Amino acid sequence: MSKSKKSPPAKSAPAGAKKAKGGICRIGVIGAGGIAAAQMERLRKSKRDDYAVVAACDVDAARASEFAAKWEIGRTFTDWRRLAADPDIDAVTICTPNKMHCAPAVLCAQSGKHVLVEKPMAMNAREAAQMCAAARKAGTVMQIGFQQRFNANAQFLRRAVAEGALGKILYVRAQALRRLGIPSWGVFGRKDLNGGGPMIDIGVHILECAHYIMGKPRLTHASGATHTYIGNQKPEVAAPWGAWDHTTYTVEDLATGYLRFEGGATLTIESSFAAHIEKDAWNITIMGTKGGATLDPVTIFTHRNGVQVNETPTFIGYQDGFDFKMLHWLQVMQDGVESDAPGEDGLAVQLMLDSVYESARLGREIAVKTPTI
Repeated sequence: MSKSKKSPPAKSAPAGAKKAKGGICRIGVIGAGGIAAAQMERLRKSKRDDYAVVAACDVDAARASEFAAKWEIGRTFTDWRRLAADPDIDAVTICTPNKMHCAPAVLCAQSGKHVLVEKPMAMNAREAAQMCAAARKAGTVMQIGFQQRFNANAQFLRRAVAEGALGKILYVRAQALRRLGIPSWGVFGRKDLNGGGPMIDIGVHILECAHYIMGKPRLTHASGATHTYIGNQKPEVAAPWGAWDHTTYTVEDLATGYLRFEGGATLTIESSFAAHIEKDAWNITIMGTKGGATLDPVTIFTHRNGVQVNETPTFIGYQDGFDFKMLHWLQVMQDGVESDAPGEDGLAVQLMLDSVYESARLGREIAVKTPTI
């Protein structure tokens, strides 16, 4: 991966983080569902031989055993506290529903373990700050599963912004929209376990990517709105993932936000599980003083020699963001590489999500203060 200009060192992901005993990083997995299986596949693709997945934990003993058998993992737990207390485990990856991110992450960090936690970082910014503080105090890695920033297109645009090709960033539009994509599995429709709907589930992906490309400016003000009008009704239309449980659906179908950052840049975010649009949309549009850009297709819009031009790379390589996030976690823990998705980034994105929801609840713009870690 070509490197962009360096950001300030991430305090919760210190370079030269303490290495695992004997040079082998012994990893435990908390939550044995689909995202954990995807992580296992990608870890194996890394072709590194300095790690071993040694334990799997799930509240469902049968699922934990099935997962362990499939991935040839020697030990299973049904209580994540026992896994956190195990001195023979050096690092954990947390693949649980959002409500169960904070407590395991904090305890594992306090136990001296490095942590990878899937997005979103937590249920709210207060929890995210607790997680960062625990890792900072312990001197361990707290890394967030933000894979979108690691895709080749995003890396190209991050370098373009860092090098000044677009000038000062003025405005960004981020879209994570589904026409009718309400999940029919898991807890995605339950606010008590997921924290919200599309904004916190898929909007988080496009937000983390857009914020990263911008250079991670500090949020100062936010305005948002949320709407529920399909998910809480009995399904009456064919949906790609089948009928959802409308009786437990307590999240929004559509959320929009307008965010203002230090330095004057603004960002709009649109995210939906269900919206009356022509087709799904997943993109980032950037407007700066010297040029603009889109993420997909990755293109820069500017002018040269007195004429308007669109600059499209002929080849920027291929980098799968999910593949790289798992490799990068190993690099940070084992090689002392600086984390490019540290806990502080997770906190910044969580603050955006919280602020959109809070503004929507209050019905007005709010000023935003970053929590103290």
